[in-house]
Amino acid sequence: MAITKFWLACLLLLGACSPLGMGKPGSLVEHHKGIKAPKGTEKITESVDGLIVGHRLMAAGEYELALKAYRRAAAEHGLNADTLSAMGSANLRLGRLNQAEELLRLAVAKDDKFVPAWNNLGVVLQNRGEYGEAKRVFQLAYGLDNGNSEEIRANLTKMIAILEKSGYSPDNEPKKFELVRRGNGRYLLLQTPNSK
Repeated sequence: MAITKFWLACLLLLGACSPLGMGKPGSLVEHHKGIKAPKGTEKITESVDGLIVGHRLMAAGEYELALKAYRRAAAEHGLNADTLSAMGSANLRLGRLNQAEELLRLAVAKDDKFVPAWNNLGVVLQNRGEYGEAKRVFQLAYGLDNGNSEEIRANLTKMIAILEKSGYSPDNEPKKFELVRRGNGRYLLLQTPNSK
């Protein structure tokens, strides 16, 4: 009896949501069609770019929401180096290293001169303890950036110190950095605390 009620409820929901029932008298769409916004409400003619929303959410520490915004941006702009790198960075902040690495590798495959993706890939590799590859990736990012970023230089210096074991200890470990492109050549610097 309970199973029959369950399937009946499922069929009713499907019928209400089906395109055939859309706009018919009594349907959910018809019910909300006549509701108007309050006077003085601005009409939204265009949406805010998902990348911009995602970058703001990342800065606010809302990484899961940022990831959703980046996915929306990917649906709007396609899976380009910028959207892939942004989704990889959000996954990195969420501690999802496998997803972050996969997305960042896809980003650099799309655009092998995209500095933020290379740098963030280096951060992922560093967090996995793959210091040799992380050093190579940071060197590549540093070269592509013409040495303009102090953060990438700090990442590269840290990797060299780790590999040479000269003066490196967890107590004096520098902070980890990651760069996320904001658009128009500008970068948003995100900083994570030391890991113990």
